[in-house]
Amino acid sequence: MVPRYMARLEMRRRYTWNIFQSIEYAGEQDQLQLSSFFTFMLDNFTQLNGNGPDLISQLLDPVVDPWLDRETCYNLIHVPESYTGPRLSAFKDQQTLHARYVLQLLYETKKLLKQMPNIVHLSTSYYKEITICGDLHGRLDDLLLIFYKNGLPSAETPYVFNGDFVDRGKKSVEVVILLFAFLLLYPDYMHLNRGNHEDHIMNLRYGFTKEVMQKYKTHGREILQLFQDVFSLLPIATVIDGKILIVHGGISDQTDLDFLSSIERHKVKSALRFPRCSLEHLDISQSCRQTKRTRSTDSSRPSSSRSQNKNQRTPNTRCDRSPQTLTSMQAQPTRQRRLHLFLLLVFLVFLFTLLSSNPILPLPHAFPSSPCMPYSVNVLQVPFLDSLSSIPLPSPSQHEQEWKQIVDILWSDPKIQDGCSPNTFRGGGCYFGPDVTQRLLLQHGLQLLIRSHECKQEGYEFCHNGKVITIFSASNYYEEGSNRGAYVKLGRELVPRFYQYQVSRTTRKLTLTQRVRAAEGSALRALKEKLFAHRSELMVGFQQYDQNNTGRVSVCEWALVLESVLRLDLPWRTLRPHLARLAPDGSLEYQSCFEDMGPGIPLPQVTPNLAETLFRYRTDIEIIFNIIDKDHSGLISIEEFRQTWRLFSAHLGVAIDDSAIDDLARSIDFNKDGSIDFTEFLEAFRVVHKLDSKDQQLHEKMDGEKRTG
Repeated sequence: MVPRYMARLEMRRRYTWNIFQSIEYAGEQDQLQLSSFFTFMLDNFTQLNGNGPDLISQLLDPVVDPWLDRETCYNLIHVPESYTGPRLSAFKDQQTLHARYVLQLLYETKKLLKQMPNIVHLSTSYYKEITICGDLHGRLDDLLLIFYKNGLPSAETPYVFNGDFVDRGKKSVEVVILLFAFLLLYPDYMHLNRGNHEDHIMNLRYGFTKEVMQKYKTHGREILQLFQDVFSLLPIATVIDGKILIVHGGISDQTDLDFLSSIERHKVKSALRFPRCSLEHLDISQSCRQTKRTRSTDSSRPSSSRSQNKNQRTPNTRCDRSPQTLTSMQAQPTRQRRLHLFLLLVFLVFLFTLLSSNPILPLPHAFPSSPCMPYSVNVLQVPFLDSLSSIPLPSPSQHEQEWKQIVDILWSDPKIQDGCSPNTFRGGGCYFGPDVTQRLLLQHGLQLLIRSHECKQEGYEFCHNGKVITIFSASNYYEEGSNRGAYVKLGRELVPRFYQYQVSRTTRKLTLTQRVRAAEGSALRALKEKLFAHRSELMVGFQQYDQNNTGRVSVCEWALVLESVLRLDLPWRTLRPHLARLAPDGSLEYQSCFEDMGPGIPLPQVTPNLAETLFRYRTDIEIIFNIIDKDHSGLISIEEFRQTWRLFSAHLGVAIDDSAIDDLARSIDFNKDGSIDFTEFLEAFRVVHKLDSKDQQLHEKMDGEKRTG
């Protein structure tokens, strides 16, 4: 009986983990799509409009404040005499380092990092052991526990921290300040690799930008600009004794360590920001002329033939590029400029169609072959009126090749199967197999790859026949008790030794069953929110199987609809008892998926379709709002709210009547002062779980009975 109970408990633990990880990676896909939209708009529409920097350019290509160019600008910031400065323990008491010292710290860190190579080489002959830590994600308690158990950075205790210092956790500022401070104190004994979250665009979604602006309201923007520079200067790899390679994410079949050693890493401010390659490099005029010839010679062709051709691509075909630029295009006659503009608009619609149907494609104008793509596409077929226009794509530039190499290092994950393929789960980087690992290790005389980037239940994991180690140092990453943190130590014999821990004030008091139940409950709530946010699409899918409107489908049909709509790799049949109710005949009542969820604060002016859209894309709207809310006051004008919505609707191609948005804006301007409290607005569009309090009471009752029994 006990083995069967433990097996069920292990099954619950595993699907809970799968839910957390699937939802996390789906969020990263959303971020990549939003970033690709921003990038395309910046590279093309801002140039065509000729209006100079706009909201998007302020995000992706921020203009450096001249004040920041003065190296001692921080000396101009007044520090009150009463300020004594926090010590390590004071960080835990919510005390912050003064902005003047933060700026000074960042300036000194920037100067030091400029002198460092892309790949840092260390030797155990100088140290007894080297400690390698994985993702921290703003968990200050984990960092302090590591220092407590293992010792502070010093000649006796050198460290390599392998990226993702910030985001998700609430103490990212404190974590990164401590790491930079020790780097300045002990540059020979403290080493930092860049992670995929040391990226100012990722920081918009996952919390670091907001945290900095809340803690440093006066000089927050200057601090963020310096963080952006410092992050781009972090080394991208560390090698120990010429045998151990340490990178944040992984590798691809195109990874070249010699090439990585020679690139200018600071140019890649964001791995989500594809190198500038706008349509000014594409031969639009020639394509238009070709389109006209095609239409004139094939006008008698049946429409079915034309529609069939619209889905064809021409791989491995290269054309000469036209020297024409958008600047010269603007000097052309108005009629021709309108033609180009119309073509570009059609092009944008086409790209969003591609993105919505296939989120793993590279950034919109990044169609040249990716390091992980199994084929190359050098000509883009663009629908133009009732025909096609072929736009030849330029050859990858040096900057583009550097960008691809860094993306693979920061974003990739290992897989069990041989080969290299696009990372469809995250939407960026690639999956690399054991053969790819073995090839790289042999090529460079290495014996082991240590990476981070993925949360592991025990804090670490071996794969690829022991040639790859994943190390993750943020405990309780998804939920209290969900995982341990770990670090690994390497001595001169280069045999890894692992140390595990779990920061918690309550986890030790819970039984294994209670820990699994708590994590499972949190995971299921997050999954139910996904169901609620996609209710319309799910209902359409269910009703395709329910032709007689019985409100029921088979369990198999239910699972197929969930998989096709949500695209989460989950064991839906195993999860069914937690998500939907069965009818007496064994069929499934699909409306029961949504019974125990409802909106936060119902607004009568909001239609159900608009409400669902806002539920689903709540995070994307918040990111766009944060771009517009320059002072991060939480308030924007009604006109700025309209801008937020227009940018958001353009991103998703969501057609909402302007009058509906105006009605919504007026309804949430509660005090009628012309400003909108965006926090209250977002609170209105969150999912409330109606059964939470009931479940909590039930669990407390069960735990009480267990203790008394």
